[in-house]
Amino acid sequence: TLFLDEVGDIPLDTQVKLLRVLENREIMRVGSNDPVSVDVRVLAATHRDLEQLVQDGTFREDLFYRLKVVIIDLPPLRERSQDIALLVDYYLHHFAEAYGKNCTDIEGDALAALVAHPWKGNVRELKHVVENLIVTAPCPVITLEDLPESIRRSRMDESGGEMSLAGIV
Repeated sequence: TLFLDEVGDIPLDTQVKLLRVLENREIMRVGSNDPVSVDVRVLAATHRDLEQLVQDGTFREDLFYRLKVVIIDLPPLRERSQDIALLVDYYLHHFAEAYGKNCTDIEGDALAALVAHPWKGNVRELKHVVENLIVTAPCPVITLEDLPESIRRSRMDESGGEMSLAGIV
């Protein structure tokens, strides 16, 4: 599996090379004249509107249609706040195990602050914040005071911060 992140930012000259690889299923190693056959599944992600880029002439139409087989439109994390508690729970357990820490719970106010944060970096940003919490916070429970200042300043939700991971598995 070959994952192409931010495929909409690939320069036109590189797009030509990528298209050739996808069509011929061959690559040329640096310094070699012998093609090597490849059998890969390609996943591509972008935050840009590829159809608009094609119209603007900054993304090759033939590459666009080569990549456009199955489209999964995933809104940014800030538009799916209902997913944040599940992701926090997952990453708390994942990093607690990875770092050998007993830190798999979070107070309601801290979770509410995480839900209220705009997450401009999407899931990657959330993942890194939770990993940092596992590494730096005193355990066993993450509190509002353990969160980075930028997240603590985020506006609390309308419910007054009463949220819990209870029942999430």
